[in-house]
Amino acid sequence: MIKQPIKGQKFTEDGILTERSAQLMRLLVQLDILEGSGSPEGVIEAKPRQMYMNTAGTASSILYIKRDADVGGDRTQGWILV
Repeated sequence: MIKQPIKGQKFTEDGILTERSAQLMRLLVQLDILEGSGSPEGVIEAKPRQMYMNTAGTASSILYIKRDADVGGDRTQGWILV
């Protein structure tokens, strides 16, 4: 996680993102909410803190958060219903 603000040059002289800027972009991309039909548990692999929206969900079964990196080595496990 980035703990310091990005200061200074954002791109190299060749127009390529600096490593610090690339870290920020990777962090921002992870903020997307995954979506699909049904529960992600046992199906969707994600990093902790990733969110998932069940497009077929009814009230009380729509939003999930990935709490655990894995359960018994299975990275598709570890989702909790919010």
